Amino acid sequence: MIRTLALSLLLAAPALAAPASPAVRADNAALAASLDWQDRQDFDFAAKGLVAAPLAPQIRDKAGAVLRDFTADAQFAGDAPATVNPSLWRNARLLAKSGLFEVADGIWQVRGHDLSNMTVIRGKTGWIVVDPLTTVEAAQAALALVNAKLGARPVVAVLYTHSHADHFGGVAGVTTAADVAAGKVAIIAPEGFMEHAISENVIAGPAMLRRALYMFGALLPQGAQGHVSAGLGSVRTGGTISILAPTDSIKATGETRTIDGVRFDFQLTPNTEAPAEMNFYLPDFKALCMAENANGAMHNLLTPRGALVRDARGWAGYLLEARRRFAAQSDVVFTSHFWPRWGSAEVSRYLLLHAQAYAFVHNESVRLMNSGLDAVEIGEAIRLPAPLARAWFNRPNYGSLKFNARAVYQRYLGAFNGDPVNLDPLPRNEAATRYVAAMGGAAKVLALAKAASAKGDDRWAATLLGHLVRAVPGDAAAKAALAGVYEQLAYRAEAAPWRDFYLTGASELRNGIKPAAAPNSNAIAANLSVAQLLDTMSVRLLPDQAAGPAFTIAFVIPDAGERHLATIGNGVMLHEQGVDDKADATLTAPRLALIALIGGQAKAIELIQAGTLKVDGDIAVLQRLTTLFGRPRDNFPLVTP
Repeated sequence: MIRTLALSLLLAAPALAAPASPAVRADNAALAASLDWQDRQDFDFAAKGLVAAPLAPQIRDKAGAVLRDFTADAQFAGDAPATVNPSLWRNARLLAKSGLFEVADGIWQVRGHDLSNMTVIRGKTGWIVVDPLTTVEAAQAALALVNAKLGARPVVAVLYTHSHADHFGGVAGVTTAADVAAGKVAIIAPEGFMEHAISENVIAGPAMLRRALYMFGALLPQGAQGHVSAGLGSVRTGGTISILAPTDSIKATGETRTIDGVRFDFQLTPNTEAPAEMNFYLPDFKALCMAENANGAMHNLLTPRGALVRDARGWAGYLLEARRRFAAQSDVVFTSHFWPRWGSAEVSRYLLLHAQAYAFVHNESVRLMNSGLDAVEIGEAIRLPAPLARAWFNRPNYGSLKFNARAVYQRYLGAFNGDPVNLDPLPRNEAATRYVAAMGGAAKVLALAKAASAKGDDRWAATLLGHLVRAVPGDAAAKAALAGVYEQLAYRAEAAPWRDFYLTGASELRNGIKPAAAPNSNAIAANLSVAQLLDTMSVRLLPDQAAGPAFTIAFVIPDAGERHLATIGNGVMLHEQGVDDKADATLTAPRLALIALIGGQAKAIELIQAGTLKVDGDIAVLQRLTTLFGRPRDNFPLVTP
């Protein structure tokens, strides 16, 4: 994921005031009674090896804006308040432990500075950094803590375990492009890293960004009636996202490297938590890194922000492979989130129960699917076996069992459930209007919803009110009632993303759309390939405006040695690489200049005058091209019409 916001947005959001209903209190008490509170192992592991607290109470950007406030975590202590699921509160308490921790002699982690962990390994001459957090500012603060408490050493290598931005975005905070180019710093990643790191959010990036704001609670205040945990970490730290291309790629399981005197044994795990991902074993330390393939909570097979569905069956297989290859000889296992676990028996148990959980979700979902249940029905029916459910690292504090079961169904069968009524459903606003009319009008639906909510039947109340808000958008009472119901659902939610989605939805209903600035991720955009750039253009084409006569335009990129031919006709844009067909117009420009032109950071006339852009053929084609594309809508609503 590559989305972050400054903490100032969190602090600016108005607090929510709805108390927990009796039904919420009863539901949370029933869940609490089913959990193994005698198991305190995670509290021991999360506190073990503390070397030092953060150097300062906040991480700030160059302008002084607060990006991460460690003092805010003090509130997550004691017993769970009535407005937070007790399992999720436990997760928040554990993740609110920030600082520098020793994993093994020669391995440390900086935890709590961001959603993810930064691991440092002592080589012969310098630090080997694993997963340098999401932003430059967070990584700089983490490395400063390491150097201050362990002694200053140069960074000699950076490892990206996988292609999500919270594991590479801070790289410019620990090294420089110049040092990488000079061979002073190696950057090692799994094969396909760069392609997936850049491309995963390109096509659907605007929609993913909007949903990510809801999923991670970026528009909520922190506290017992707001954001308490991201599930994988406390909060995502704002700032600048960077990227530096790998100098070495791991292409197969079993490949080894010796980096600054430290031996690495790699295991590739593609299409698990990320499209490009790898684990590694450190024989000199008897330490196993499981990247984000094993965690302190259940993970997502389909993240609510949106992504391709992940392979639960393959994920389980890679966990078993790691257990067989490395567990018996491992004294410790550490991961890109949460805390390490010590002892070879514990490493083996941890990997086995994780593998069994993902395999069960896959196998049981498929069994129920083949028995005729649809995705929603499978999510309602599935339950982890008790030995798996009682393991805290299998609790749904991040990924949700219901959502994961539905993801398995979607991976195999898609969104259609086979019922012809769903072949051509009405659009949701039109359906809502008809439902409300059929039920007797807005007042009747509101009364039914309030009665359901009073009984604690909040899912049904949300269904009724969701229709009402779409059917009568100006109904303030309906919006207020739905916001209140979403808050009650949030207070029950064991998964942090569910809680944040509900509470942000409630905020949208109460306060309208909050403007949210995009993160500073120019480094990501600068690494777009020409093909990815043209893909992005193609999904922003306005069909009606492109309905005129067809035309072609060639893009010649001298520094990349590429020629792309784009054809626009019948309301669609197609592009091909490496074809020599004659074009109506040819644009010749360096890749970065083309990115700036398409992204709106530069104007064609300025580039032409500077000699950076050359246009051959019909100049009117270029003029027409610039009128055919629309920008994605920022800050669109998810709850209201």
